[in-house]
Amino acid sequence: MTNALHVTLPDGAPYIDYTREFDYPALDVFRAHITADSYAQWVGPDELETRIDAFEATPGGSYRFVQNDDDGGEYAFRGVFHNIRPGEFILQTFEYEGYPDQASLDFLRFEDLPGGRSRLSGHSVYPSVQTRDNFVSSGMESGMASGYDKLEQLLAFATA
Repeated sequence: MTNALHVTLPDGAPYIDYTREFDYPALDVFRAHITADSYAQWVGPDELETRIDAFEATPGGSYRFVQNDDDGGEYAFRGVFHNIRPGEFILQTFEYEGYPDQASLDFLRFEDLPGGRSRLSGHSVYPSVQTRDNFVSSGMESGMASGYDKLEQLLAFATA
């Protein structure tokens, strides 16, 4: 993929920042984040299959999805949407159920760029540096990169 994910992990700080550009408008990237069927197709690494159990992308709405690997492993995630501005912004929590009581607060910003392109900027705040490092060491960055590559492919297919 020509659009790489860039992740910043400041030393001693309980947050991460990330950016990823897309060859599609911000509204298209945004919609893929709030539409259950689309989200299930792109979120996470290639080797995992995603099932959506709940997905109400409205302020106060919740979501839950489960990813399965070929060996029968199951990884469940959940959260709450706190604020949504169409095509611009999502504020949500994100929790891996394998790390109970360790949710992040995620700020996602969608920005149009010239030429019909866009940039997604994320800021995820964790309860502690240890929690952030647990998420990172679990393969979070490679899973995000793989997922956003799949999202780029999904958008290409949708506009073809």
